[in-house]
Amino acid sequence: MAKKYFGTDGIRGKVNQGNINGEMFFRFGLAAGTYFKNLKKTKQTAIIAKDTRLSGYSLEPALVSGLASAGMDVYTLGPLPTNGLAMLTKKMKANMGIMITASHNPYYDNGLKLFGPDGLKLSDKIEKRIEKLIDSKITKNLSEPKNLGRVKRLEDGNDKYIKILKSNFPKKFNLKKIKIAIDCANGAGYRSGPRLLESLGAKVVKTGIYPDGLNINNKCGSTYPKKIQLLTKKHKADLGISLDGDADRVILCDEKGKIIDGDQILAMLATRWKRKKILKGGVIGTLMSNYGLQKYLKDHKIKFYRSKVGDRYVKEKMQKYNFNLGGEQSGHIILGKFATTGDGLLVALETLFSMKKGNKASEIFNIFKQTPQILENVIVRDKSIIKSPKCKIAINRANKLIKNKGRVLVRKSGTEPKIRIMAESENKSLILKCINIIKQSIK
Repeated sequence: MAKKYFGTDGIRGKVNQGNINGEMFFRFGLAAGTYFKNLKKTKQTAIIAKDTRLSGYSLEPALVSGLASAGMDVYTLGPLPTNGLAMLTKKMKANMGIMITASHNPYYDNGLKLFGPDGLKLSDKIEKRIEKLIDSKITKNLSEPKNLGRVKRLEDGNDKYIKILKSNFPKKFNLKKIKIAIDCANGAGYRSGPRLLESLGAKVVKTGIYPDGLNINNKCGSTYPKKIQLLTKKHKADLGISLDGDADRVILCDEKGKIIDGDQILAMLATRWKRKKILKGGVIGTLMSNYGLQKYLKDHKIKFYRSKVGDRYVKEKMQKYNFNLGGEQSGHIILGKFATTGDGLLVALETLFSMKKGNKASEIFNIFKQTPQILENVIVRDKSIIKSPKCKIAINRANKLIKNKGRVLVRKSGTEPKIRIMAESENKSLILKCINIIKQSIK
């Protein structure tokens, strides 16, 4: 049975439409609190972080109210990267962690990402159980007055997160004499990003650090890499770092201004980790991972498997095969040796740690040739159009055209009202033809 509220990465949508409003966030908090408080007999605790959207001010109190009404003590952390929330959920031995964010989406969207006590995103099975509680009668899950939860604000979440990140590297590791450009997307990493790099001695050129509630991801961040390219070249930085709204993604830029996407980051890390004998098993990519990455890893005798799109599914497959490296082309990279979910700052640190040997970013990246790939997003009213006879015929026709010359992937976005069409092949005109065939059937 399909899920009602959860998509590929939590719950997401337009604010004050559909499920993204105060009433529903109260229900989400009550349901999640009811589910997780029954799993532990010790103190019932939830921690909440958020990105910088204006809507966070109205949605967070409703969520807190739902959790406290379920009998959970709640700690609010304010703006903090998603993996910071995941790390602190585990470190503080909380029952659960909730991140209020719509990740790379515009300011008018918002949503939730839920984490269990192990710092991992929830499985489909648990999400479906919570969905049942969301739709149940509210009074059924309300606590007695004496059992209501207490709420407290913690101001040092970013400091705790930075401390955990730095503990993964040798004490003598520093970034002195290195210039770094960073675009924080006016999002959750606007404090911790520059603060982390500066604490390690780097000279930091920063942008996207003045959130106003409306400018998150607006012509900045990992979905707008042009900004970090220009900043890196203008200031002659050694590396450019571009985060998304909740800082779980990263797109890098070398000193020459060349963009380095998630596939290139995975190739570099896999090669380095194999040489250092710290790579376990191989690499997990997704259906969107470039064929050039697959071929490169095969040539270097590194196992490579694909998961469904979404870093949660990447992590599930990493656990299944006992791999410690996985990620997405979009910049979600999971360093299983250090983290349970994507973390843009952690990946940037691991990259900088590699560069401390004297290598330039342009020398350690771009180590495989990417197969030409085009991704087009078609905005739709109803994503089920992908199952229509007309669309199925078009997809079959495109697959026959590209057979043995490349591949086509058509899927519903799990976070936006869009159908995503991807095609890759060395024959660029064939790619465009296949995409156009499918696009016309959807329109």
